[in-house]
Amino acid sequence: MKICIYGAGAVGGHIAGRLATSEAEVSMIARGEQLAAIREHGLRVETRDGSLVSRPFATERPEDLEPQDIVIVAVKAPALPAIARNVGSLLHKDSLVVFVMNGIPWWYFHSHGGSLDGTHLQRLDPEQALWDHIGPERAVGAVAYTACSVIAPGIIRAENPGNRLVIGRPDGKPDKRLDALAELLSPSGLDVTVTPKIRDAVWAKLLMNLIGGSLAVLSASPMKDVLDKPAVAGTAKAMAAEGAAIARALDCDPGDPYEGLNKLAKSSHLQSIAQDLLAGRPMEIDAMFRVPLDLAQLTQVPTPNLDLVIELATQRARTAGLYQDTAK
Repeated sequence: MKICIYGAGAVGGHIAGRLATSEAEVSMIARGEQLAAIREHGLRVETRDGSLVSRPFATERPEDLEPQDIVIVAVKAPALPAIARNVGSLLHKDSLVVFVMNGIPWWYFHSHGGSLDGTHLQRLDPEQALWDHIGPERAVGAVAYTACSVIAPGIIRAENPGNRLVIGRPDGKPDKRLDALAELLSPSGLDVTVTPKIRDAVWAKLLMNLIGGSLAVLSASPMKDVLDKPAVAGTAKAMAAEGAAIARALDCDPGDPYEGLNKLAKSSHLQSIAQDLLAGRPMEIDAMFRVPLDLAQLTQVPTPNLDLVIELATQRARTAGLYQDTAK
């Protein structure tokens, strides 16, 4: 099986490093210092159980690769439209594209059913580049539960002992290719679950991103240093309830939001969107914050606490020059 990881950041590098221990033919699309380091020294993933060192073929030119059976896209949501044509060039007629990302995905309403089926999320795909060059019928959703970071070019540190990846097709249908991907990844220490309800998994993590991400942007602090304040904890609980109400209005089960909130309150890991703010990188404001509020309006779910906190977090990103509205 030919598998390309498109994006060699923390998440993409982590997945590539684990996948490279399998029998798959693994390649990477990378650039800059990351590409140079992987070519010269290989890719190293540091885990609590030791280091995984591999030498996947790495290039910045998709045309250097043959058509792939699976492309795993691990770039931030704002970068997706710009790479849509390149990703499309890697595909054959039966290829799948696994999108490992935070927030609401661009394909969300494909095969959704009901009156919203096929709704295009303009904020996430303004010119329909993803829809046209890749196609939602190829899309596979993926939700990653892992804390990892690039500590030096070509070196990824996986900080979380419980690394999980939940994957599934938007239509919920079984797919032997996804089962094969899970079988390739699971022995490497990445626990992969194939689910018929990928949107439930999207919302379960999104609730924590809505709360943890927005509060981290405003505080520049890990949640263990924020959610121990009674006033903040009370607001966070209200935000969790509002987010869960949006999910349920869309016929999704996000699980118990308060259970996730309790785990979040123990986290010493700074949320990735706050890391992006501090590093001056483009922020996933639309996928993680604005589109969920668009869906609240679409389903007529009141979200006063989310509205306030998200607006402040969005303004923080605007002030830093790291976000520009794609929809009004």
